[in-house]
Amino acid sequence: MMAVIFALLLAALFLAWRGEGRIAAVCALATLALATGLFLFEIYNPEYGFRMPWIQVERALDPLPKS
Repeated sequence: MMAVIFALLLAALFLAWRGEGRIAAVCALATLALATGLFLFEIYNPEYGFRMPWIQVERALDPLPKS
């Protein structure tokens, strides 16, 4: 899915460079819509959505020793 998003973004940049402003804007808006949809799909994923496994925020079982 990310390949499609990057391809649309590349197409938008290429079309803007060639002077096709209206079609480039459509490609840019499609890129934004697909990226937003992919983000929401990953956030609401029932397997790992709303979790950030790379951030460990769980409390430790043993409290920190008092000094």
